[in-house]
Amino acid sequence: MDNVSIADAQRLLDAHPDFKLIRRILPRTVFNEHQGQKLSRGVVVDTETTGVDPDKDAIIELGMILFEFDPQTGQAYRVLNTFDQLEDPGFPVPPESTEVHGITDEMVKGARIDDDSVAQFLAGVSLVIAHNAKFDRVFLEKRLALFESLPWGCSFAQVDWRGEGIGSAKLDYIAYQYGFFYEAHRAEGDCFALLEILQQPLPKSGNLVLTSILSSLSQKSYQIFATGSPFETKDMLKSRGYRWDGVKKCWHTTVAGDDAIKAEVSWLKNSVYSGKSARVEIEVHNCLTRFSNRTGNRAIKEI
Repeated sequence: MDNVSIADAQRLLDAHPDFKLIRRILPRTVFNEHQGQKLSRGVVVDTETTGVDPDKDAIIELGMILFEFDPQTGQAYRVLNTFDQLEDPGFPVPPESTEVHGITDEMVKGARIDDDSVAQFLAGVSLVIAHNAKFDRVFLEKRLALFESLPWGCSFAQVDWRGEGIGSAKLDYIAYQYGFFYEAHRAEGDCFALLEILQQPLPKSGNLVLTSILSSLSQKSYQIFATGSPFETKDMLKSRGYRWDGVKKCWHTTVAGDDAIKAEVSWLKNSVYSGKSARVEIEVHNCLTRFSNRTGNRAIKEI
């Protein structure tokens, strides 16, 4: 099939209500022409690891894309550099991990992520973005402490995908909804896919995905621990999205913004503590500590 007939087929399928055409993401290095406005530098990151437990698992691949963007509009302009390095974890890569990303012991043998190269790559960066930053940030701060000093955003947690009409926040599913597919679970490929998605308009609001993340950066996040909550309210808390903390022995959740924490405290007092006085613990995070394992400012609040 020649190019003309492929183009004709694409037009026919795009116009037909019973078909949706999915195209392979082709990495772009230019998104828009710079008009002279002041631009910032951002980095999209992705890690592949030996597992999901940062206390015993390790990074075996780090991928990054350095790009420039308008902090007012979220519009990206150029990809400035890319980074992809493997690292030997010092122990065998579990077979179940290799099944996910395809990285074998032979591929990482003797390899090491170069710390100086990472530092040079991140020079002048004002924002790091990952899809599920809670995973990547914890692993990266354990291996490379300079990630602690950078603001982080998360395209998984800081975009209301369900509210925008997209039923799953998995990166490959979001890509499908925008008409793209890519080879998932290798770091650099995932980064290019995420950068492409960051430049797509959200279905309902029309805002760029990156704009939604930027608007969340200045917000504080509040992790609230429902200490001493009655046992019979556990199902209610769980259905609202609270999770059990085995160390503190209480249920907790995280909300973003001052209005949200006020509403959550009010809900706890009325629905969980039946209007009675109670003490809850609140931990405050900003973009420098959000999604990390480091603690924020903690306080006990009487409600």
